Amino acid sequence: MAAAIEPLMVTQAAAELEEVFRAHHARVLKAAYRVTGSVSDAEDVAQSVFLRLARTGIDRSRITYLEGYLQRAAVNGALDLIRSRGNREDVPLEDEALPVSLSNSTVSPERTHSSLEIRNWLRRALAELSPRTAEMFVLRYIEGLDNPEIAKSMNTSQAVVAVTLHRVRAKLKKDLCGFMRGAS
Repeated sequence: MAAAIEPLMVTQAAAELEEVFRAHHARVLKAAYRVTGSVSDAEDVAQSVFLRLARTGIDRSRITYLEGYLQRAAVNGALDLIRSRGNREDVPLEDEALPVSLSNSTVSPERTHSSLEIRNWLRRALAELSPRTAEMFVLRYIEGLDNPEIAKSMNTSQAVVAVTLHRVRAKLKKDLCGFMRGAS
C-alpha cells in the first residue's frame, strides 16, 4: 500500500510546483533581470530557483511567505551570479542589454553610454556588499518593496532594515562620487 501512496505524493508535489511556477515565474524572472541586466542570465537564475525548489520541495512550515521567498531567492541568485564573475567587464552584446532609449533620437549616445556604465558599476558595487545588505538594497530600490515588506520577508525588524538601508545608501553614494571623479 505504501508503494501506491508514494506516486500520489510525487504527483501532488509536482502539481504544486507547477502551480507555483505558473504563478511566480514572471516575478522571479523580472527580479533576476533587474539585478543582472541580462535576459539569458535572468533565465538561468529563474531556472536555478525553481530547480532548487523542486529538489527541496515546498515546505510550508519553513516557507511562510512564498512570494517573498521566491523574490529573495531570485535576488540572491542574481547577486551570486554577478559575484561569481568577479570584476570582469563583460557587457553583453545582445540587444537586450541596450536600453530602449537608444531608439529614441532625443537621448545622446554619450548619455546612454554613461547610463550603462553606472548600471554596471552598481551591479559590481552590490556584488561587493554583504549578501544580506545587498539583498535589502535590491528589494527596496530595485524591486520596490517597502521597509515593512522587507522586514517580513527577511525575518527582521523594520528598524534593522531602515538602518541598513541608510548605511548602504551613504556608502554607495560615496563610492559613486569616487567612481564619477575617476570616470571623468
